[in-house]
Amino acid sequence: MHDSPGLKFDDRPFIAIWETTQACDLACRHCRASAHPGRDSDELDTLEGKRLLTRFADAHVPLVVLTGGDPAKRPDLIELVRHAKSVGLTLGLTPSATPLVTGELVAELAAAGLSRLAVSIDAPDAATHDAFRGVEGSFDLACRILEDARRHGIATQINTSIHSGNIDALADMAPLVRELGAVLFSVFFVVPTGRAEARMLPTPERVETALELLADMAEREPFAVKTTAAPHYRRVLAERKRARGAAAEHGTHGRAGVRVNDGRGFLFVSHRGRVFPSGFLPLDCGSVRERDVMEIYRDHPLFQSLRRPELLAGKCGACEWAAVCGGSRARAYAVTGDALEWDPLCAYVPRGYAHYARDLERRAQAEARALPVLSA
Repeated sequence: MHDSPGLKFDDRPFIAIWETTQACDLACRHCRASAHPGRDSDELDTLEGKRLLTRFADAHVPLVVLTGGDPAKRPDLIELVRHAKSVGLTLGLTPSATPLVTGELVAELAAAGLSRLAVSIDAPDAATHDAFRGVEGSFDLACRILEDARRHGIATQINTSIHSGNIDALADMAPLVRELGAVLFSVFFVVPTGRAEARMLPTPERVETALELLADMAEREPFAVKTTAAPHYRRVLAERKRARGAAAEHGTHGRAGVRVNDGRGFLFVSHRGRVFPSGFLPLDCGSVRERDVMEIYRDHPLFQSLRRPELLAGKCGACEWAAVCGGSRARAYAVTGDALEWDPLCAYVPRGYAHYARDLERRAQAEARALPVLSA
């Protein structure tokens, strides 16, 4: 399978994320940013932030998200949102569920032109969620923030980080997402970077079951479903569509069909202006203070290689779904040290892969036998 011409994302990303700050008052066990309460004096300032947002608008990036840390820690947040609206951006915001996000702040965000507000809820009950996020009361605050946003006309999204400790409760999230009126349920599958540890990874088989469950959820629920760091969800949807027709796309609202991956339709700018293929793939490709952000996205060798599925290695390289899925490049790097290697959380076995893998093993053994034996 191959990307259609409009889905290669060679010229611009589909989504650009700006980590406005790494400051945050939560202590989440899996935090990509290893966030802490204090702000960094080297953050992009207000003027630099406005320039970055204007550049995204000039490049016609479809969706820009302000994230953190906690963007609510920045006193210029409303000014930045207002500027994004003035230059024509569709802007999302992912604040942390803390007392900083007051009803008054949500009202100001709505007046400034915020398009969508996303809050993380990692379990259907307060005790489990609060333990994972490290602060008591975070669950109740998250629900209140979402209700405030809806009341002020801001579309809402619930982000859930899936790890070995909560993956079996994924099905129980649907009633909560429905009750809170979120338009999108965005499910993040943990990548061992930042504070997240490898022991938090579920097994590939449990992930496959979870992806099937999400596909079921997308077919029956009123909200859309998407995944982050689990692009094999697109393979699951495509298999269903092939077998059962277009009904498998119900509830995706077109987003699951957008073949975004780390560096491929996706761009991340850190609080200091450093550019990465995603927030979970910590390979620095340059600074917006030194070079145009769109030039980095288009021309940096790492970004270019991540947009070429034929360069993928291991099982991902042998997979017939490589152009549709491509595996999580961030998790491949975190586990193997190579961003183009196979994604260890995918249970799918490509057609003919067993034969392919045996050939690779035989070749490696033959090469090893050909090497000279060095004496001690």
